[in-house]
Amino acid sequence: MKKLLWLLPVLFMLSCEKIVSPSTKPDDPVAIFDELWKTLNEGYSFFDYKGVNWDSVYTVYRPQVHVGMTDRELYEVSVAMLNTLRDGHINLRTGFARSYYNYYADYPPNFNREILERNYWRGFEITGPLIHTIIDSVGYIYYRSFASNFSDEQLDVVLQRFNDYPGIQGVVIDVRNNEGGNPENAYRFLRRVATERTLIYRTQYKDGPAHNEFTELEESYIDPNDKVAFPGKVVVLTNRTCYSACNFFAASVKAFSQVTVIGDTTGGGGGQPVGHEFPNGWAVNFSGSITYMPDGFIIEHGVPPHKYVALLPADEALGIDTILEYAIAFIRQ
Repeated sequence: MKKLLWLLPVLFMLSCEKIVSPSTKPDDPVAIFDELWKTLNEGYSFFDYKGVNWDSVYTVYRPQVHVGMTDRELYEVSVAMLNTLRDGHINLRTGFARSYYNYYADYPPNFNREILERNYWRGFEITGPLIHTIIDSVGYIYYRSFASNFSDEQLDVVLQRFNDYPGIQGVVIDVRNNEGGNPENAYRFLRRVATERTLIYRTQYKDGPAHNEFTELEESYIDPNDKVAFPGKVVVLTNRTCYSACNFFAASVKAFSQVTVIGDTTGGGGGQPVGHEFPNGWAVNFSGSITYMPDGFIIEHGVPPHKYVALLPADEALGIDTILEYAIAFIRQ
């Protein structure tokens, strides 16, 4: 029993992040760089999907690494190499910096919080992290981050408010600019939409050093619960800054016929991160799985909406959120 109890926290840690034992000397930048390249080569999940020749990447960046270079110089070369994968789940962490790939920089924001606060959120309430109000007989929830946990009881409060409102026609869930967090928060929403056991996606995990070595597909389902449900139609608003757990949420809601996704394609992030620690104290995270929607669509580069709608500059200048207005009209039609 003591041995079993000792194993439980270890298994929990490994389920969150796989740490590979270090094998190189901490004062050798060449060895550190080679270990970084090799770790991604054997563990990263999207080389074939993205058409990346990782050997060619090595020939570009390896000559820039040499004995005697500073930590900063090694960090910059390493990050430049990692950024060729264009993956927001990849970050290199050191004692002085953490890298970040800006996956949404080349796209329009399609979001203006000031407009929402001034013209749409009047009379709003906040329950946990959920900002909610009612606009033209349509319930509205803004959820900034899946890293901000909420309980079923808090969601009951919000949904009961909507259900008690005379003539309610549906609900908008606005997750624009939500960069992810805890997927369990996404499942809390989904259980209120589901009316039967529903397949939401399939996942396969890297399980060998070759680029094409993966486990068999594992299916993920959502079961309904008996708590307060969403009334009427449900619309989810997305933009390119929706990432990771928010990307999974956008993929999952498309499995339900009563939900419509409106806005822009999400930012992506369709691999579950795994990790590796280096003997110099650095660590790297990277995607170690591939997730598919039920129809086989890979969500790494983002989930397209059912209806693409942009925040028009002319509307924005007038304080109008084009995307939210479209969603409200869609629900009321």
